Amino acid sequence: MNISRSGYYKWLKTKDVLNRYEINRRDLEELIRDIHQKKPSYGYRRINAIIRRKTGWYVSDNLIHKVCKILKIRSKTKHYKKYTKGEELIKYPNLINGNWKTTRPLEKVVTDTTVISFKNQRYDWIYYIDVFNDEIIDSNVKPFLHFSNPINHKLTLESMLENKIKRGYKSQDTIMHSDQGIIYSSIALSQVHKDYTITRSMSRIGTPTDNPIIESKNGMVKERNVY
Repeated sequence: MNISRSGYYKWLKTKDVLNRYEINRRDLEELIRDIHQKKPSYGYRRINAIIRRKTGWYVSDNLIHKVCKILKIRSKTKHYKKYTKGEELIKYPNLINGNWKTTRPLEKVVTDTTVISFKNQRYDWIYYIDVFNDEIIDSNVKPFLHFSNPINHKLTLESMLENKIKRGYKSQDTIMHSDQGIIYSSIALSQVHKDYTITRSMSRIGTPTDNPIIESKNGMVKERNVY
């Protein structure tokens, strides 16, 4: 086999002794198994971040990836249903369906969130409009931070509900129409109005014409802001 006598006996003597690389690999396997069991949706980068934070042990992402492949560990992600354009959301169907006629204030309310720019700063603007008289009932403007802040949505909705009570429409039903954004579809936002006479309605997917009042207002505000 073209192996020297001394090399063979050296291997024979140390073949059952783990070197430091093999010891590190073994310890990493234990850590990765434990983290994956607790957080099966985490990928190798997030696993490595947890190892660094909890143990102070710094290794490359590539090494974590190799160990995950050896252990046959893969992140278990959620599989979301793909919706097509014009499809309704089963949770909150499109109750308005193009009928914008109203007979009293706060009978139908539309809401949306949009990003506006002013002096090199982006802002997240959330607001509610009464279809009866095109009045902005409540609004909230905060600096935009990579994504729309759920807390701002919660506070704005609570303020709108308080205004409804102050104006004497507490017992009368209000249809609140929005798009199918992740925050408007969330359980957390639904919990805010669960004790109020609110009926939810949502536009169809990829169909902004289902909410023309709020979309036209978005365009008007942005156009005036630019000029």
